[in-house]
Amino acid sequence: MPLEAGLLEILACPACHAPLEETDTELVCTAEKTECGLAYPVRDGIPVLLVDEARRPA
Repeated sequence: MPLEAGLLEILACPACHAPLEETDTELVCTAEKTECGLAYPVRDGIPVLLVDEARRPA
């Protein structure tokens, strides 16, 4: 279930404050991978924007 466009516009990465991009199951930080690049899960349509829950880029 996609997030509302207005919500996605105001969300930012908690670690570096860069915009987030939506994929099927997570929100991915759009900062350069050397800076951040964390991927935050979306569970039951709710973004979990906790750095401890984020997936590090491969």
